[in-house]
Order: sequence, then structure tokens, then C-alpha cells
Amino acid sequence: MDIQLQELIEKIKKEGIESANDAALKIKSDAEAEAKGIVDAAKKEADAAAAKGKVDAERFEKAGVAAVEQASRNLVLAFKSEIEGLLGKIVSKEIAKTYNDDVLKAVIPEVIKGWLAGKGAVDVILDEARLSSLKSWSASALAAEIAAGVELKAGRSVGGGFRIGEKDGSAYYDFSASAVAEALADYLNPQLAEILKESAKGL
Repeated sequence: MDIQLQELIEKIKKEGIESANDAALKIKSDAEAEAKGIVDAAKKEADAAAAKGKVDAERFEKAGVAAVEQASRNLVLAFKSEIEGLLGKIVSKEIAKTYNDDVLKAVIPEVIKGWLAGKGAVDVILDEARLSSLKSWSASALAAEIAAGVELKAGRSVGGGFRIGEKDGSAYYDFSASAVAEALADYLNPQLAEILKESAKGL
């Protein structure tokens, strides 16, 4: 009886130990699987974060380069605009200087003759100060033309030079300093653009 009891106890112990071992092994296996899952998930997350970081860095780099390029273009355009404005002022100033009384006395009669060849009576518009200084000259030098209907008038927006046109204003030629300067600036600006372009290549 004692032997059977002893054997029963031994059997219970053995089965309990085996069962505990099995449970421990299962717990260990489950823990290892869970740990591996956590590690794999963490690795995937880290890889995704690294990939996103790389994409973001590339995007930021491209955005930075684009911003620098745009700023450079803006700077060149602003510089070009400043140079063109300065050039326009210089041209306008120099043309206004050349439109002295002697030049106008030589040019106005020739323009009037050319206009009258195919047109009716015309107006010649000068700025008030210039009209005043040419009044006595025009009365004698343009007597025939004035008799034919040519009239010299003052115009506020003429500046240097003059305008000539039909009396009703339907057609006119603008020989004012600002109009001639604008025409010259339009010609010079492409030349200036080429100079700036060539200069930029060396930077």
C-alpha cells in the first residue's frame, strides 16, 4: 500500500513537472514569438520612418533648391528692371538735351513738309517753354505753312521734342523726347538682356 502510494505520488510529481515544463516551454515560445513580432514591427516602423525621413529630406532639399533658384531669378529680374529703368532715364535725359532750339528749327519744317504732302492742316505741339522760345522764329520761318493751316500749340505732356498730327487728333506722329526714348529703350533692352545673360554665365 505504501509502495503504491509512493508510486502514485511519484507519478503525480512526474506528471506535474512535465506539465509545468510543457507550460513553461509554451510560455517561453509564446514570449519569444511575441518578442519577435514586437522587434519585427519596430524594425518595420523604423524602416518606414527612415524611408519617410529620406523622402522628406529630398523634398525639403528640392524645395530649398527651388526657392534659391526663384530668389536668384527674382534678383536678376529686379536688377534687370533697375538697369533698364536707369538706361531709360539716361536715354530720355540725353534725347531731351539734344532737342534744343537749333535741332527743332531744322527738324520741324521738314516734318511739316512731309506731312502736308498728303494731309490737310496740322497741329505741331510743343511744351510751353519751347513754344515761347520758338514763337518769333516760327512766325517768319513757317509763315507759308501757318497760312496753309499749320498751327503751333502748347501741350503739357510733350516734354522735350514735339508732336505733329491732324487737327482732329485722329492721327499723329510723336517725336517727343519720352516717345523717342521709349522706342530706343525697346531696342536697347534686348541688347541689355543679352549682355546680362552673357555676364551671368561667368558667375
